[in-house]
Amino acid sequence: MFDAHLHIFDPRFPLAENEGYLPDPFTIANYRKRMSRYDIGGGAVVSGSFQGSDQTYLEAALAELGDGWVGVTRLDLDATDEEIIELDRIGVRALRFNLKRAAADITGMTLQALRAHELVGWHVEVYIDGQMLGSLQPVISKLPALSIDHLGMSAEGLPYLLDLVDRGARVKATGFGRVAMNVADTLRRIHAVNPEALMFGTDLPGTRAGRPFMDSDVDLICDVVGTDMSKVLEDNARAFYRLPARARTIPEPPLPTTPIFRSDQPTLPLRRVERLEREVPDTIPFPIVE
Repeated sequence: MFDAHLHIFDPRFPLAENEGYLPDPFTIANYRKRMSRYDIGGGAVVSGSFQGSDQTYLEAALAELGDGWVGVTRLDLDATDEEIIELDRIGVRALRFNLKRAAADITGMTLQALRAHELVGWHVEVYIDGQMLGSLQPVISKLPALSIDHLGMSAEGLPYLLDLVDRGARVKATGFGRVAMNVADTLRRIHAVNPEALMFGTDLPGTRAGRPFMDSDVDLICDVVGTDMSKVLEDNARAFYRLPARARTIPEPPLPTTPIFRSDQPTLPLRRVERLEREVPDTIPFPIVE
């Protein structure tokens, strides 16, 4: 499994209130404990609004998590090419446009995204209510690669989202406790347009969500996508983040039942003399008394 969307709030590193709210700590140890029942082979640590453009927490998190883990970050618009290249070296693979909880210079962010894609191949991840996708179409159409967080958030934005999916955008199957839509139906419609589009994520710790990730969210995804569950739970995201496919152990088929040895003749015939010697009379004669 690849968790394509999680947050780490480590109190050792700077955190700032957003809209008067500051999250509780959620460390790598907390994450591992929560997901201990799953075989997590990697994931994407996403910078939240509380972390601004701080990179120190992300550098530490990726170093601790190791191979298979990538970062999605926000950058100051004056970040240099050298900074972008160094972040790519430690595992950052995308920029995040937080258009729901943060003021943004859309033009400046778009120019930065184009520069980062040209330098190191980064894509853009957009946190937005889908209703705004239509008005941002001129901007979004300029981005070479993008994904949309949390199923696009609302049913009203689904037509715009499906249009983007049809043109190659990816969608994070995350934050089911944040959205205003029929989740199963939305997953089904996205998957029908492009089976490569959906990417599972927990959105842990689920700060300010109506409810955090539940194990039943995985069951729901599997029920909807059926035999494509490996794609949605892992393969699609690995390909999008430019990571190698993860080898899976395929169980050996059971051995066939060992046949019973049979000779050409089921029974071995006895010679007549041997048969007579072995015959037991039906009755035992009494001796004759004179």
